[in-house]
Formats: sequence, structure tokens, C-alpha cells
Amino acid sequence: MRGRKPEKFQLKPAHKAYLRKLLRDGETPWRIVRRAQILLQRADKEQRVGALSEKFVQSASTIWRICQRYRDGDLQAALYDAPRPGRPRVFFQKSTQGD
Repeated sequence: MRGRKPEKFQLKPAHKAYLRKLLRDGETPWRIVRRAQILLQRADKEQRVGALSEKFVQSASTIWRICQRYRDGDLQAALYDAPRPGRPRVFFQKSTQGD
């Protein structure tokens, strides 16, 4: 057998409800929606990572990473990116002539 051995993946019931709420929200960013879908599919149908990588057009390592971040941290760690180092972006508003 090639690659990692399959591990049983389970989500807490409260986390499943929260993920479903995010999917119905309509204002959730696409990146978060995709991660929520991956977590729900992996837990509900106990699908293998290879099948999910084809379905969501993501590499298997990306799916493993999302699931591992859930196991190591919590739901927020799996869905959202950690802050990145460096100078924060600065946006300027154009001034209007009528002020």
C-alpha cells in the first residue's frame, strides 16, 4: 500500500452543526467553504483522502493537512489560516474633491 494509512476521522456533533451553518450562510469566503466541505465529507462518509482529492480538485497533502490541523488544534485551526509574519497591508482611500 502506498502513502499514509487511513485513519478514522470524526467530528464533534457541535462542529458538524457549525460547519453546516457556515455552508448555508451565503457570505462565507470560498476558502473556508471548501475546507468545511472537506471536513464534513471526510467525517460523514468516511471517504478516503484519494477520493476526496479528486472530488475537490485538491492535492491529497492539502486534505491531510486540513484534517491534521483539526486533530491537533480545533475547528478554527482547520478552517482559518494563522496570521502570517510581516508588515500588514495598508490601504488608502482616495480623497474626494468636494471635502
